[in-house]
Amino acid sequence: MKTFLKRNIRRMMNLFAPMTVANITELAPNELLRGRFALVTGGTSGIGFAIAEAFLKAGASVAITSRRAMSATEAVTKLRQVCGVDECRILGFEMDNSKVTQLHENLRRITQALGKIDILVNNAGVLGADSEEQCYDIVLDTNLKGVFYLSREVARYMKDNNIRGNILNIASSSSLRPATSAYALSKWGVRGLTLGLAKSLAPYGIVVNGIAPGPTATSMLLGDDTDNIARSRISSGRFAMPCEIANMAVVLVSDMGRTIVGDIVYMTGGAGVVTFDDVDYSF
Repeated sequence: MKTFLKRNIRRMMNLFAPMTVANITELAPNELLRGRFALVTGGTSGIGFAIAEAFLKAGASVAITSRRAMSATEAVTKLRQVCGVDECRILGFEMDNSKVTQLHENLRRITQALGKIDILVNNAGVLGADSEEQCYDIVLDTNLKGVFYLSREVARYMKDNNIRGNILNIASSSSLRPATSAYALSKWGVRGLTLGLAKSLAPYGIVVNGIAPGPTATSMLLGDDTDNIARSRISSGRFAMPCEIANMAVVLVSDMGRTIVGDIVYMTGGAGVVTFDDVDYSF
């Protein structure tokens, strides 16, 4: 009920707010990732879907995951249509990152079907505004525990097969803010894990970095109300668009980014970098 009320209040306010239009330059179809094989978790919508699309347009073969098989199937169909690729280039799998005991077998299935993995994008995540213990566990298990164990599985796979690959973690501007929620705590953990993975895996030719988006125009934040991307409390004046995050993802996992190691690229529009005043700090 609380979420429903917030969305309807926001829609009413947007009726009186000036429309904000973003002039965005996207990467043209290219071959930056030609011959690469990427696994993008949570790739059925929002940032994950945009990254999968950008990877396909850059020449990669991509596997996306979702907790629901139907969502993965629908996203794969849409990506094939949007990118004009055949069924061998984009595959979908049901996988729940929080079920860590199943990750080894899931990775085996995916690598067998895709042929190889040399890029992992840890994108799957949940918000969870409730402070109840069950909600806390869901958020931490999905956003941090799952990222830790899947990264370990993929890192071992890459090392065992002498693959010089990339791991890209989707963090958040929340990883810069004072943490008063399970979500912020989980993203602080992802930020620290990115540094630790980069340090330990660099000797094997595995490059690890992260992207920390600020508020982004996805269904996770805005529901179905993504028409007006104005956000006055962000220095840039608007939400980021998923394709903007995806552009940077392509660069970071390509050979253009081989000397960027252990860095977090903050794409926050100023949220958390310039100001902390765009969120409520109630506890």
